[in-house]
Amino acid sequence: MDQAQQLRNVIKQKNQESPPEHARVITITSGKGGVGKSTVAVNMAVWLRKIGKRVLIFDADLGLANVEVMFGAVPQYNLSDLIYKGKNIKEIISQGPMEIGFISGGSGIAGLSNLTKDQIVYLVHSLAELNEMADVIIIDTGAGISDSVLEFVLASPEIMLISTPEPSSLTDSYSLLKALYRNPTFSKDKARINIVANKVNTIEEGDAVFSKLNSVVSQFLNGNLNFLGMIPQDQELENAIRSQKIVSLERLKASSSQAFRILTDNFLNEKNEQIVIHRGITQLFINFLSRK
Repeated sequence: MDQAQQLRNVIKQKNQESPPEHARVITITSGKGGVGKSTVAVNMAVWLRKIGKRVLIFDADLGLANVEVMFGAVPQYNLSDLIYKGKNIKEIISQGPMEIGFISGGSGIAGLSNLTKDQIVYLVHSLAELNEMADVIIIDTGAGISDSVLEFVLASPEIMLISTPEPSSLTDSYSLLKALYRNPTFSKDKARINIVANKVNTIEEGDAVFSKLNSVVSQFLNGNLNFLGMIPQDQELENAIRSQKIVSLERLKASSSQAFRILTDNFLNEKNEQIVIHRGITQLFINFLSRK
């Protein structure tokens, strides 16, 4: 029996047994590296914790470990230890500041396409436990339009695309959007793509990031984007990044820190019935595995 058929059997059983998933999942991605994707993920997590939300970051970047660096922590285990070595889900969760949990995907991401039925069942049931541990799960993908990035983004009901005003960043962001919209499995009715303008110098510059991307998506891809907010590139943020610190913890009154607070508020205040129906970490991984 191939993985696709095994997965269909697991899905059927899960749909019969599992209650609706509680945790809201957001996948953060970018068209190129260096635009601040992990910085947004970590600072959002901090502000979510400040208002009492339980947060977990899933680091799905195969090449880098930016979340680990910013948290100053080296995880003892990663996703591959759960899949192949029988660790339970709690054992592979590391703790960052403010009790922010994070899971390193590690080599486990690359191995998701070759799982046995027992491994799929164990993975899906283990991930279901996260619904009792977190209110919000942030997935931090790699950058660009590699297969692993696209698979995660295509499986996600809520997507946050980080772009800067630089022409190369805008071009790469559009390339990622084009790859999504032109994929036959992408449903623009079941997914929301949120744009975050990062490293902006003025409000007008941030607005322009969104208007340029939304204009080309509307004109050439028959789609619409949502503008979630903008983050200024201030000196406090630059200093925090250089020293591998988190500006929302170290410099609460910095303009960038307050911008992350507003961004988090905007995220929490968004409503979409389709997202509520299709959200959930196990559903995301089922979607992901179904694509393999």
